[in-house]
Amino acid sequence: MNKLIIITAPSGAGKSSIAHYLLSKHPNLAFSISAATRAPRGKEQNGVDYYFMSAEEFQEKIEQNKFIEWEMVYEGKYYGTLKSELERIWHEGKTPMLDIDVKGAIHVQKQFGSNCLSIFIEPPSIDALRQRLESRNTDTKESIETRINKASYELSFKNHFDKIIVNDELKRACMETEETIQSFLKK
Repeated sequence: MNKLIIITAPSGAGKSSIAHYLLSKHPNLAFSISAATRAPRGKEQNGVDYYFMSAEEFQEKIEQNKFIEWEMVYEGKYYGTLKSELERIWHEGKTPMLDIDVKGAIHVQKQFGSNCLSIFIEPPSIDALRQRLESRNTDTKESIETRINKASYELSFKNHFDKIIVNDELKRACMETEETIQSFLKK
């Protein structure tokens, strides 16, 4: 069976930064592009950062069982991993790396068992997380509060994952994640 890697974390913990580091160093890994019903932010592009779709399109795909996992992450905002995306990556002879939320990660982990490596990126503290989210300047104060509350909840699931990496220093967290993935892929 094909392998896959999940990187999950509360919003702002650094999972995307760590994922970009790994992808730049390991051509055998491929970013699994998630589907989302939210609008693109900044320079995000359809088919590169996300597969952007309407809520109606997303719900049709749910009914057609096209997702390996999906979640209504925030009210009316759906995110999910299309089965066709994993197939595309495996067909290229690469290992998909999923950058997904905690609930989705637990769901995928149950389906793939030992063929899946799940890594939880933990922020050094909720205060540090709040500072990171505020420094992005991409969210309203209300949105940041929603993300902080969700992060507190998500942290309670960290022990469900194969490896917990505290991102208090990005370079060290990247190296630790890289070592964990290399040893998983050698098995």
